[in-house]
Amino acid sequence: MIDFVYIGALALLAFLGFKLFRLFIEGGQFRKTTRCDGKVIVITGANTGIGKETAKELLLRGGKVYIACRSLEKANQARQELLAETGMDNIHVRELDLASLESVRKFATSFLAEEPRLDILINNAGVMACPKALTKDGFEQQLGVNHLGHFLLTNLLLDRLKASSPSRIVNLSSLAHKWGSINKQDLNSEQSYNQVTAYCQSKLANVLFTRELGKRLKGTGVTTYAVHPGTVDTELARHMGTFFFLFEHKLVKPLLRLVFKTPRSGAQTSLYTALDEELASESGKYYADCRATVPTKAARDDETASWLWNMSEKMTGLSNKTS
Repeated sequence: MIDFVYIGALALLAFLGFKLFRLFIEGGQFRKTTRCDGKVIVITGANTGIGKETAKELLLRGGKVYIACRSLEKANQARQELLAETGMDNIHVRELDLASLESVRKFATSFLAEEPRLDILINNAGVMACPKALTKDGFEQQLGVNHLGHFLLTNLLLDRLKASSPSRIVNLSSLAHKWGSINKQDLNSEQSYNQVTAYCQSKLANVLFTRELGKRLKGTGVTTYAVHPGTVDTELARHMGTFFFLFEHKLVKPLLRLVFKTPRSGAQTSLYTALDEELASESGKYYADCRATVPTKAARDDETASWLWNMSEKMTGLSNKTS
């Protein structure tokens, strides 16, 4: 009898320990019931993972959500799934390929003609540690998709965001910015390329863009936030070539799920920065697990942030609308 009690107690402790471990892994949660009724929201790359979970929650909270994706087929499939899960049909699919400046401009022109307001822009889409490839405009893919595509999109939509203020811009970055540096001599990785280094540079660019944007938007009623969603079980690794198959291996995947956040938990800091009224007076900062966090020294370098902004304008052919 004693043995059964002992074994039962160990099993209970193991179960409770696992639950506590998973709570720790899932991280901060946005538990407020803040609504976004009537607000118009654009989320890039929202056909899967964090973006899809963000779209789902914003739909349930009353938002009119546009999911902007490269693949219309995948986006429409996601729309049908979200409709079935939420019962909300105020979700709209539009084509947007961040690896093409022409596509970004086409999306912005179409959206501005269609919608008289924009309350929340969530720059969620991204690629990670992929083999070297170029965008349609000749940019290194990670810099082009993760930073330059969103830089252009945000600037093209800024006037509408200002007219709809108070409004918000959320830029998904990563803890990987910690290992990044802006290579001023070879920003586009033309002289040498390392897929991890290029990814970290693009994520640092997200934080610096947010910082500089916050300064330029001061007093406009538009606020901006950089977000680290955590280490999340998503399809982001699909761009990693051979490494993707390791991540997806039937023996490895279950183990990774034990130590990775779910996409729902990965969306929490995006929701926090998009909705929490207490952040209305904050802008240009970096957040993780639903709280402000100090990024690296490189991410707080105003000179580099300004340099990157100017280079990004030149690379995207954008006139300086926010100065």
